[in-house]
Order: sequence, then structure tokens, then C-alpha cells
Amino acid sequence: MEKVKRISGSIVSMPVNDIDTDQIIPARFLKVTDKQGLGKAAFCDWRYLEDGETPNPEFVLNRPEYRGASVLIAGNNFGCGSSREHAPWALLGAGFKAVISTDFADIFRNNALKNGLLPIIVDADTQQQLFSLAEEDPSTSVSVDVDAQTLTLPDGRAVSFPLDGFAKYCLLNGVDQLGYLLALDDEVSAYESGHPQRVMTTA
Repeated sequence: MEKVKRISGSIVSMPVNDIDTDQIIPARFLKVTDKQGLGKAAFCDWRYLEDGETPNPEFVLNRPEYRGASVLIAGNNFGCGSSREHAPWALLGAGFKAVISTDFADIFRNNALKNGLLPIIVDADTQQQLFSLAEEDPSTSVSVDVDAQTLTLPDGRAVSFPLDGFAKYCLLNGVDQLGYLLALDDEVSAYESGHPQRVMTTA
């Protein structure tokens, strides 16, 4: 996982509440165990017409002025539904580095953090401000400081967001949970060598 310290990029607005993981990545794409290529399937049923290949010109991600956006501002309760880890894989593959909402489903939020996708929780007023800015000016950009846990808006206002301490450490250092444990291998070995081996006995 790459280190995530700062994020700067243009935003795209998707003001829909309760976007679930099946809308983010439909179930028919869950057969794969490789992240490669999943970006094309992100929001597939909204992104393409019935043939599954022709881009839907009405869908926001297909509008040329929003191409290259790396921050998604979404409606409330983003990522609800099933626990598929493919959802953050697809969003990352589509070029997103952060998603902003007033709240996230817990499992999606945890899966996102484990894969380097930053879920940013803001208040409703900030959410509405970003919706308006994205519609008025597609080049609107925001910046994120992970260490300071702040989202800076175009007007210079810095909004704080919550971030679990362990998740923050992993993002800043570019490690996942397994990588964190492997980095402690020497300490674990030293501890084990200083303690007698436990012998299981039966009654």
C-alpha cells in the first residue's frame, strides 16, 4: 500500500443517499480476486447503457469536465450494503483517493482504510457547500492533510475529520495490518525467546 499523507485534487459530486456496495461494484464482478481492471466496473450499472459498454452520457463520471477527479463527494450513508472489499478496490481503480460524506457504513469504511482509500466525514453544511461548488465549477479542488486530519476547502476553510489512530498510522506509513505485524517480527521473536514454551496438557 502506498503512503497517504496528502491528497489534492478536483472533486466530483454524486448527491445520492444510501449508495450501497452493489451500486459501487455490482455482484457479477466479485468473482475476481485481483484488483486490476476493477476501476472500469465502478458504478457500472449507472455508468454504461444497457449493453454494458456504451458510456451513459448523463452519468456524472462520464462528463468530460469531471474526468481526472480524485475526490468523490457523495450523499449520506455511503457504502452501505454487503461487506465486499471490491468496493474500495473499484473506487481506487477509478482514480479516487478519497470519498467525502456525512457518514459511512462501518464495514465499507474499514475496508477503505485498509486499502488506502480515505473516507472523510464532514457535517451536512460542508457537504452541501461541496455539492454546490462541484456543480458550479468542475475544476474545484480540495486538499487533505492526513496527519493534521483536515480537509481544506477552496475558500481556505479547514474542516477537521475523525480518523482512527491505527488507521492513520497505516496510511501515513503505507502499511496494511499484515505489514504492521510483520514489521514487529523482531520484537515478537525477542518476546517469545524470553518465555518458556507453553505445553498443552489434557485433563
